[in-house]
Amino acid sequence: MTSQPGSGDHHGMPTRRFAYRLGPRSRPLLRLFGVSGPENAWVDLDEDSLTARFGWAKATTPISNIGGWRIEGPWLWITAIGIRRSIRHADITFGGSHRGGVRVDFREPVGVGPFKAPAVYLTVEDLQGLAQALTDRGIPGTDARKSR
Repeated sequence: MTSQPGSGDHHGMPTRRFAYRLGPRSRPLLRLFGVSGPENAWVDLDEDSLTARFGWAKATTPISNIGGWRIEGPWLWITAIGIRRSIRHADITFGGSHRGGVRVDFREPVGVGPFKAPAVYLTVEDLQGLAQALTDRGIPGTDARKSR
């Protein structure tokens, strides 16, 4: 994870960039989703918005539209890798690793390609760092990971 100043640098909160955890065995499959590495698989969080890019897919929402976060996982590899949409809940996963992710719940659904998602799972390398950055912006959440 790197912390970078950016255009969203207001009130002393610089833009924070979080790289996705990309499992070495998952990389060939992730290329099908346009993910080549940290240059196009990241989450930026600034004072005003969250932007998640995962290869050719992207989701952006204002901070005011984020209702909460929850760290979850780990999951089975086959259910966690790639860009996925849950049939039951219509949430979207940007999955580079099965080890866990931060679920970000939206107050109003956010456009991801042709879909409107009520939540997105972000499998960043620094789960606690992203959760803390959301908390620092006044967004409540919990760490609900399974222990393995």
